[in-house]
Amino acid sequence: MKKLQRGFTLIELMIVVAIIGILAAIAIPNFIRFQARSKQSEAKTNLKAVFTAQKSYFGERDEYTDILSDIGFAPERGNRYAYFNGTARTACQVRTAGTIPAALAGQNCVEVDIFKYGAGMVAQPAAPAFPAPAYTPSGGAVAPPGTPGNPAVNTCPACNFASTALGNVDNDTTIDAWYISSSDSTIAAGACTEAGNVASGTPWNAFNDVGC
Repeated sequence: MKKLQRGFTLIELMIVVAIIGILAAIAIPNFIRFQARSKQSEAKTNLKAVFTAQKSYFGERDEYTDILSDIGFAPERGNRYAYFNGTARTACQVRTAGTIPAALAGQNCVEVDIFKYGAGMVAQPAAPAFPAPAYTPSGGAVAPPGTPGNPAVNTCPACNFASTALGNVDNDTTIDAWYISSSDSTIAAGACTEAGNVASGTPWNAFNDVGC
């Protein structure tokens, strides 16, 4: 006698679909946040490179500089973040073509690689101002609270610097903001920002765009 084979019932299939939907609802947002956090490693790596270059420049000249070409900083193509030295945007390297333009005298910032990501990737900030809470140097005056440092406000060699990275890592309307400084600093708590004491040379997430 031939044995009949049973398939899945409609209820069983509905239960399986519901379970898959619940797992997807939990897993997909977590994956997106993890992916965005991995993109933040670009800012941390490049800001550490700026810090090392600034320290080398200081060792030779007894001063820091806002000019990126002076310290030899040129991030690789495909950068999601714009990088700034100092408190004012004077001249920036624009990355809209397939080749990197030569560094010009006076450039203190590098814009996001629009050639790779398109013009809608991020609005290029007019100045490297932090979008979130006050940055207060505790190891020597750098600049007024809320702005990154500029050697012009100090008398070198007793001077400091701060560099900023601004970028969009999750395609929303807010900007992820990082900074690094030669001065020990204190960050006040704020929306999307964790309060803390920041040692010099440590990249700090001044505004965490991931999941905010």
